Amino acid sequence: MAGSVYDSALYAQLFGDKEVGPLFTDSAEIRALVLVEGALAKAQGKLGVIPQISAAAIHRASLEIPLDPAGLAEGTGKSGVMIPALVAAFRKAMEAPEHAQFVHFGATSQDIVDTGLALRLRQVLGIYETRLQSVIAALGQLANTHAELPMAARTWGQNATPTTFGAVVATWGAPLIQALEALPAVRAQVQQVSLSGAAGTLSAMGPKGPEVRRDLAEGLGLSDPEQTWHSNRFGVTSLAAWMTQTTAALAKLARDIDRMTQSGIGELIMGTAGSSSTMPQKQNPVVPAQLQAIASHVNGLNHVMQSSAVHGQARDGSAWMAEWMSLPQMCLGTGTALKQALDLITGLQPMPQAMRANLENGLGLIYAESLTFLLAKSMRRPEAQEAVKTLCQRSIAEAIPLAELAASTWPDLDLATAFQPHSTWGNSALDAKRFAAAALSLSNS
Repeated sequence: MAGSVYDSALYAQLFGDKEVGPLFTDSAEIRALVLVEGALAKAQGKLGVIPQISAAAIHRASLEIPLDPAGLAEGTGKSGVMIPALVAAFRKAMEAPEHAQFVHFGATSQDIVDTGLALRLRQVLGIYETRLQSVIAALGQLANTHAELPMAARTWGQNATPTTFGAVVATWGAPLIQALEALPAVRAQVQQVSLSGAAGTLSAMGPKGPEVRRDLAEGLGLSDPEQTWHSNRFGVTSLAAWMTQTTAALAKLARDIDRMTQSGIGELIMGTAGSSSTMPQKQNPVVPAQLQAIASHVNGLNHVMQSSAVHGQARDGSAWMAEWMSLPQMCLGTGTALKQALDLITGLQPMPQAMRANLENGLGLIYAESLTFLLAKSMRRPEAQEAVKTLCQRSIAEAIPLAELAASTWPDLDLATAFQPHSTWGNSALDAKRFAAAALSLSNS
């Protein structure tokens, strides 16, 4: 097995992401770093920190010179970071030492690496936003279509009270709307330039340092934090927490779908399912399993990310390396989860007959709560609860429907509304419609 399923040719169709994946390769990282070096030189040349002619040469070279990541491996192994080797290779490739000497002027390795990461995360978050909007829109349509399709709500794996499939879908989509609404704040935290120099003081550039940082940010389309974030990892840890919450929300709907498609329940059919190597009758819930596995993995890596936020002193090599080992896989997993979730949702087919059969369950015990509240209008509630509990036990023991026993026990009581889904599902249909409207509003905004 490969070191990571996201880099595996064998698992490419299961965990691969053709949009997010290319942003987390050695080539993509090196390209982003070289672009940052070029933009830095351009900003410095404009402000007279380095000769303008040298700045122009460096910027032009940053757009033209390719660097082989493998050629930087030895230097990276010695320095613990790739920037010294990258700067040396870039200067050599320029073949203009009079200009190349100004490459990386006054910056430190973390400035370039963190800014290069911000450039790639900007693209990643754009992909996430588009996919998340599509997932929410698909859930909104599903909730609206099935707002009044009755089914059993379950707690602790047991039938509880009536609900609707649309209301269940709304519970899947609500946290995803919250994730979408939280995304701008996360984006603002991570799309920041980093330029602080060796110890975060920006001393090498003198009084023009803040202006260089401002112009660098403008040139790269990032924001200027107006301070160092070498040891302030609030942005990347906020992103890690956001990805954990988002993949958890996707795993929740996946787990529900998994249980609703299982043998003996059969309330949903998935558009695509996996096959067994020995049992031809099986339709395995591969995507639900995949979404739950990704969420578990992302959650574990989030622990590493949050722990690595504790940087010692001005900068900390070990904490920073822990980010390199964790954040890319979290990003890849989140991208895959969003992509797969959309395919899963759009292929879902509810089975109304199975939902109705499971709702009634032969004896209609799911209406016990509504019967209790009906009786509580004419007797004390504890007495009503005890009477219905006794009746439920008799229903199970004698295999007599609860409605039949209730009618014989209280012949003068109008029980019609107590044993009908539409009169006992509470706000379910309304909740489904409300969510559908919110999802539609987001897709049109």
